[in-house]
Amino acid sequence: MLPRIIFCFAVVIAIAVVVLLALLSPVSHKSSSKNPSRPWLALSMYIQHPHISRSSVQPVAQSDAGAFVFHRALTEGPKNTSRIVGKAQGFIIPIEHFADSAFNIIYLTFETPKFNGSLSIQAKNVEHEDRQELTVVGGTGYFAFARGLAVFMQTKSQSSEADPTYHIKLQLRFPNRSQTIPG
Repeated sequence: MLPRIIFCFAVVIAIAVVVLLALLSPVSHKSSSKNPSRPWLALSMYIQHPHISRSSVQPVAQSDAGAFVFHRALTEGPKNTSRIVGKAQGFIIPIEHFADSAFNIIYLTFETPKFNGSLSIQAKNVEHEDRQELTVVGGTGYFAFARGLAVFMQTKSQSSEADPTYHIKLQLRFPNRSQTIPG
């Protein structure tokens, strides 16, 4: 009889400890669904032709060839003398059968002390418009697991260059980041 009483007493003590720990835990009891205002990181930059001599420029496939393959510079400002912060690369097949393909991805690689990593932007249903809203589907480094929106807008160029410059605005959200991210 005595071992049974000791066992019951131990069970009651264990349950009381678990309940007290749950009630007095320093961990926040708010669920993520009750806190929809997680911080966003807003970035603005430009995609333009890299600063290289015309003799080393590789042509980009045109839409009548079936695919767009590109390698461009990612800069802070719209001028071709703006500081380069990374690169933009992509492979897009704008043909109807491949419009929803997972291979239509634009990669933005950042190489700055503040932002070091890359973003993957899904280029589904890309149309020939001056403004495109695309989905950020992931990232690496500083941008690990990023999700959000990428808005591409063709800038009004003063020069008569064949390669347009694009202004890109990013609205990014990260899982498990509770503080505001400077941007």
